[in-house]
Amino acid sequence: MTATEPAASGAIAADLSPQPAPGAGPPRTPLAARAAAELVGTAALVAVIVGSGIQATELTDDVALQLLANSTATVFGLGVLIALLGPVSGAHFNPAVSLAEWWTARRGGAGVGRELAVYVPSQIVGGILGAILADAMFGEPLVKWSTHDRSAGNLLLGEVVATAGLILLIFGLARTDRLRFAPVAVASYIGAAYWFTSSTSFANPAVTIGRAFTDTFAGITPASVPAFIGMQLIGAAVGLALVAAIFIRGRTDAE
Repeated sequence: MTATEPAASGAIAADLSPQPAPGAGPPRTPLAARAAAELVGTAALVAVIVGSGIQATELTDDVALQLLANSTATVFGLGVLIALLGPVSGAHFNPAVSLAEWWTARRGGAGVGRELAVYVPSQIVGGILGAILADAMFGEPLVKWSTHDRSAGNLLLGEVVATAGLILLIFGLARTDRLRFAPVAVASYIGAAYWFTSSTSFANPAVTIGRAFTDTFAGITPASVPAFIGMQLIGAAVGLALVAAIFIRGRTDAE
């Protein structure tokens, strides 16, 4: 989801020319510290999603109220995590965001690829640990594969839409120099996408993997994970294409 104080195919490359990575942490922040922030942030995000889902199902049998509780907790939790960890790592918490940032800044040197190689595993491990932590807090089996099938085609379309919108938002904010609004804007978008997308907006490969480890309200069966991730990556590409089409840099008269 997330993504970031975050950061953000050849026509896209032409418009998305190299620039300072929109979600990169301060230059002097060691890579190990950024990796730790991504691991902890993703773990906390998944713990919020899974934990609030468990709590909601224990408090009410009304599915609408369960989703409302789940989405509300996610909005607040994600906003806080972006505000807290954005200055350290960019608060991606999302391989799709990290991959999109790498694509836009891939000519920026070896450091960009090295960051991607560290961020993505940290986010995936964090997602798994977050689900285990939530299960532990609520007395659920620490690891129990989800039986919640999410393989329907309309759900996969929902993931394309949710991820494309997320990438468009993050990189649009970066293009217009308004990343200071990211904690509120990104959290608000994810909260809304819980309701307007058929998939309830996973929009995040690391979160998707983590949620396969819990057989609770927020879970997703492992068999559904590959297709969800594939659609999220397609959505990220669509989001970058929209950024290139919408946020076109102006040219001077001399050009």
